[in-house]
Amino acid sequence: MNERGIPSNLLQRMLDRIERTGNRLPHPVPLFALLALIVAIVSALLSQLGMTVSPPGGGAPVAIENLLSGEGIRYIFGSLVDNFMNFAPLGVVLATMIGIGMAERTGLISVLLRGFILSIPKSLITFGLVFAGILSSVAADAGYVVLPPLGAMIFLALGRHPIAGLAAAFAGVSAGYSANLLLSAVDVNLGQLTIEAAGTIDPTYADAMNLAMNYYFIIVSTFFLAVVGTLVSQFVVEPRLGDYRNDEQGGHDRSSTAITAEEKRGMKWAGIALLVTIALLALLVVPPGAPLRGEGGGIVRSPFMDSLAVVLMIVFFVPGLVYGIVIGAIKNDRDVAENLSQTMASMGMFIALAFTAGQFVAWFAESNLGVFMAVYGAQALQAISLGGAPLLILFVLIVGFVNLFIGSASAKWAILAPVFVPIMMQLGYSPELTQMAYRVADSSTNIITPLMPYFALIIAYAQRYDEDIRIGSLISIMLPFSLAFLVFWTLLLIVWMTLGLPLGPGAGIVYGG
Repeated sequence: MNERGIPSNLLQRMLDRIERTGNRLPHPVPLFALLALIVAIVSALLSQLGMTVSPPGGGAPVAIENLLSGEGIRYIFGSLVDNFMNFAPLGVVLATMIGIGMAERTGLISVLLRGFILSIPKSLITFGLVFAGILSSVAADAGYVVLPPLGAMIFLALGRHPIAGLAAAFAGVSAGYSANLLLSAVDVNLGQLTIEAAGTIDPTYADAMNLAMNYYFIIVSTFFLAVVGTLVSQFVVEPRLGDYRNDEQGGHDRSSTAITAEEKRGMKWAGIALLVTIALLALLVVPPGAPLRGEGGGIVRSPFMDSLAVVLMIVFFVPGLVYGIVIGAIKNDRDVAENLSQTMASMGMFIALAFTAGQFVAWFAESNLGVFMAVYGAQALQAISLGGAPLLILFVLIVGFVNLFIGSASAKWAILAPVFVPIMMQLGYSPELTQMAYRVADSSTNIITPLMPYFALIIAYAQRYDEDIRIGSLISIMLPFSLAFLVFWTLLLIVWMTLGLPLGPGAGIVYGG
């Protein structure tokens, strides 16, 4: 036991070992370049064996394509730019971030999060923090920056341990990242990769998929995880932290986070702008014969669903712009351009990642290694008679382990989707279910990996209240949240699967291609 009463011996040594191992991995950008090189080398070696497999969708036998042959090298050089431009998440993520970035940089998202927290009764403050954290995933990074320090301040003002407030908010923001009441860039980013992976097995099925494939499940998960997070905080984390002793206790109060009259006026006009925007968009979808309806007047299979990234961009951009104008953050067109420029500048790492990841995804598909792995992987799983809940649990555990070393959700899914989506389809499970299982595992373990980009920021926030907080300390505090989310969220998905409930619009559990 350390001085705060948190177990730190065996558990801490194990986590330290995981951290040291993870730190030896390359950054995701060169990691994808290395993986692409490995694909090229493996394709050259296996192609010499002359192996073939029958593709999952039937048809002529498929052989490994040698990417280091003359033809393969011509493909590599000729497709390099196209592989980057055609990387599925690139365009949709950048387009979505135009809208989200405007709302974030003008301060609209920050003030909405503060308003939500400050309007909640004291008895529900923990639930509110976790719930708001989960909802903040629509704003990408904004939740990490705003909610954890705000949670600490509010808990301190209420006479509770500030790090408990910080931890509850962090758990919601990061461990609940894939749950929400709204569709977000997460759905767009992962959905594109899932559809692309499903297309390698069944292009017809992939064409019928939509980016809202997990929407029903993530709505229910939002409330479910908020309850789980609240119980863990109140009955596990806070008792372990004990009483907070500091000379500055009581130095903060809730009024320091109060919303100003100017911000309230900005929120009012932003709300009006949002309603007008939604009304105008509804005119493009709701009336019979509207231009964004699909064949036969459908909405699930429609141009509206196909252009969800554009819809999200507009829904965030317009209220963000109006809010900025009202509070004076945007005075002219140059301010608009500057906000958009700063948003795109913050995406530089993602763009670099898209270049190397695009090569890996394309080379992997071109080599036909994915078809071989899908066929042999499915045969291996079938040989051990693993299916249903045990199969889902095994997949969740694999993803959770990988997440300790590769923090980016899109980076991991770019690696795993081409392999596991076809395997699960071979075993009769839908791509939509595989994606949701991935999201459960990825989100739940975010808060216990030091390689997560915002982990260091949370430590810095925590050290304002306890200068002895280090990586191991934070992991120990967050581990109960991670385990609870992983276990109970997986159980919820298993129950959902057992009942055969749709995961989203037109998204079932079973694949029958």
